[in-house]
This record gives sequence, structure tokens and C-alpha cells, in this order.
Amino acid sequence: MAAQVGPRLVEGHIRRSKLLQALWDRLTRDEEIDALLRMANINAVARLLYNDHGPMHARIVSGSALEIAEILFRAGILPTSVQQGTAANLDEAKAIILAAAYLHDIGNSLHRDNHEFAGSLMAMRILDRILPEILQGGPVKRIKMLEMEIAHAIYATHPAVQALTMEASIVKVADATDMAEGRARYPYKRGKSDIHALSALSIKKVEISRGEEKPLRISVYMNDRAGYFQIERVLIPKIETSLLKGNIEIEPVVDGSRERLITP
Repeated sequence: MAAQVGPRLVEGHIRRSKLLQALWDRLTRDEEIDALLRMANINAVARLLYNDHGPMHARIVSGSALEIAEILFRAGILPTSVQQGTAANLDEAKAIILAAAYLHDIGNSLHRDNHEFAGSLMAMRILDRILPEILQGGPVKRIKMLEMEIAHAIYATHPAVQALTMEASIVKVADATDMAEGRARYPYKRGKSDIHALSALSIKKVEISRGEEKPLRISVYMNDRAGYFQIERVLIPKIETSLLKGNIEIEPVVDGSRERLITP
């Protein structure tokens, strides 16, 4: 069954885990994080006329990332942190994914340029504060390794940076799945009418499901072929610098017509 990318998707995933629920509550109620995400939107949207990079985008990417993780883990693709001992179990691996997905754009609060690297450094300071509260009694070494896994996943959202873990790869691809028209409406209303805005406006919804030929399928529904720009210039470059290359099939759907699968 396909799951539609959107702000409600995260809710079902966090309800299944006390750890994820506690982390989500902490992330979404923290005043510093909220201020950074709102400042990220001021820089990205109000000043640069980019798509949404604030709290709503963070929420959507979090749900998308956890949905992708669930499908891949059920298909037997294990998180790198569990395989290499930086996380104790699947719940902690999902916590890495959730924290990185929610915090991945806070660097935009400083500047759009190099925001992935800036955000990873800013996140470490925040995680130093909140992870010990979530993992009460956890060894310092374990908490610090989780922190660095999250920071790596944030840094690796840069299209040109190679993701070194499955968790970082999931967050990286999930970031690109938030491409539906709602993200572009504000800059378009402000007068931005370049291919980035017009292609995003043509995309009506994105769905995530198990693939037929690959473990994961991302279906992109559009009313105009301009939406291919988002697939070719946003989604595929992120897949190509992730560990998920070869494990994803992209299904473009134009005006209800399913087109040839793309397998980066």
C-alpha cells in the first residue's frame, strides 16, 4: 500500500515507539529548534524566494524518512548503525533518521550557502543538550556516537556529498520527496516563475511504496512534464550520492498515465 508524502505521515511511525515519541515531542517543542527552523524559512523563502524549508518541511521529511526506513528494513536492508554498533537496535537507528530529518535544514538560519555543513555543527550543540534527556542513563560514548551519526546524516543531505550510512541515505532521499506543489506556492506568489517553481507547481503528490523491481518505489504524480525537472535535478542527484542507488524505482505519473520506470 502506498503512503502519500505529507505532514500526517510521521504520526503513525512515532506512535509505534516510545523512544521516537519522546524524541519527536522534544524536537517539536524545543524553542531553540523552532526559532532556527523559522529563521531558516525567513532566509530561504522570504529573502531568497526558495521553497519551504521551515517546520512544515521538517515534519514532512521526517515522515517520509521513517516510511522509507520501514520499507527498506522490512526488505532486509539493515541500518548501518546497527551493523557497525553505533546504535543498539532498530529503534535507535530510526531515532538517528528522525532527528536528522527534522533538523536537516536548520543551517539555512545562518545562510543558504553550505547550510548542510553549518546545520550539522549547529545540530551537535542541540543534541548535546537533548539526547541525554531522551536516553537517560545512556553511556556518554553511545550518546556521542548517535550524535555524530545524526550530524553526518544532516551534512550528507548536500547533493554532492556521499552519504556513508543507510540512515544518511534515507534522510537524503526523503528530503527530495517533499516536492509537491505546496512547497512552491509562496515564492511563486512573490513573483518567482523559474523552472524550479513551475516544475514544483506541476507536481500534485508523491507516494512511497514497496517497489516491484526494486525494494522501494517513489511515485511522482504531475499534471505537466515540467515535473520531470524535479525528478532529474533534485531527486536523482540525491539518490546517486546515497547508498540507495540501485535500490529505488521512480514512477512518473503524468495526467494519470503511468510512464516508464526510472531506476537510478
